[in-house]
Amino acid sequence: MEKLTKNDVHPKIVQALLDINSDITVEDVLDNEMILNMGPQHPATHGVLRLLLRLDGETVVACVPELGYLHRGYEKMAENMNYLDFIPHTDRLDYLSPPANNVAYALAVEKLIGIEAPKRAQYIRMIVTELARMGSHLVAIGALAMDVGALTVFLWTLREREKIMDLFDLVCGARFTTSYTRIGGVAQDLSPDAISKIKDFIGQFNKKLNEVENLLNGNRIFIERLEGIGVISAEDALSYGLTGPSLRGSGVKHDLRKATPYLFYNEIDFDVPVFTEGDCLARYFVRADELRESAKIISQCLVQIPEGEVMLNSPKKVLPRKTEIYSRMEELIHDFMIVNFGVNPPVGEIYSAVENPKGELGFYIVSKGEGHPWKMKIRSPSFINLQAIPHLVKGHLVSDVVAIIGSLDPVMGEADK
Repeated sequence: MEKLTKNDVHPKIVQALLDINSDITVEDVLDNEMILNMGPQHPATHGVLRLLLRLDGETVVACVPELGYLHRGYEKMAENMNYLDFIPHTDRLDYLSPPANNVAYALAVEKLIGIEAPKRAQYIRMIVTELARMGSHLVAIGALAMDVGALTVFLWTLREREKIMDLFDLVCGARFTTSYTRIGGVAQDLSPDAISKIKDFIGQFNKKLNEVENLLNGNRIFIERLEGIGVISAEDALSYGLTGPSLRGSGVKHDLRKATPYLFYNEIDFDVPVFTEGDCLARYFVRADELRESAKIISQCLVQIPEGEVMLNSPKKVLPRKTEIYSRMEELIHDFMIVNFGVNPPVGEIYSAVENPKGELGFYIVSKGEGHPWKMKIRSPSFINLQAIPHLVKGHLVSDVVAIIGSLDPVMGEADK
């Protein structure tokens, strides 16, 4: 952290830290209070996030979050490449849950084109999405615990996430940036070995999660660092546009898997964990309970998954199978056209959203009938959730800011896009 002097701070920046209902001036703030940089090079900001804090002693009076240090222009990049080529870039949005991002994007493009993946492919998408949710929540819980001093939990949760990474390796040959989903289905079917290993992982997971909770839920230091810290009411959470665990921790039972079911979540029995306290501890409890629900969803998917194809057979809209490309001229031509010029969707616009680990991830696509989007807007939950930071940190100590950021679980790769 760095204390700023008059020469370091532009008056307009300090102006943003002032209460509009107060008579205090910029000069008063710089003379009598402290303006502190927290980040962007700071391990507790979960990435390159800068918080400009106005402090009275150690108490936060006001805060201005500044994003943009990781901006990569993904929305503009999407407008300059065809729909298929953009799939690997979705891995790098919320880079703790790449398969979930893949699925969200593929569903948006399929909605635009007017196609639907085979049922088996949709069940496979649900399995990898829930595995991604578990991996993301494990990191969130471990990092939050480490932020408030519990290093052991971070090591335990990373151990379980490593098992999920190994499962992704079995499923598609990549551990991290999977690029597994395809427009019209998935890249390849689940092997019997992958299915067996997923069952083994789910079978032992609840016991491992219980170990984590036994270490945290009765830990006085952990509880006191989170309970009553960063409280936001249901009304304020909705006003700020919070989604995901950050919203459900404030008592709002909203989950797109239930509210607007996609894939085959309507055929799966699962609960939506909700806590009403609205503090950092409630957001932790929501994620812990969601881990169990994701394990339950995966178990049901493995039982209910039907036999069949994993890619839609529609050569003009979906990449044909390699066996057909190498044996039939028509499929070879379609493959050449899709790879080089993209799919030509109807003229129009769509918005498609899914329940990602951090909240609502949505893609708004405007098409002019070309092989690439004319305009794309990514509604990323980390970006939206970070808007609440000034509200959450006000009146708390500097040390509480670390816990509040961790409870929101932001990933700057999707916040800055």
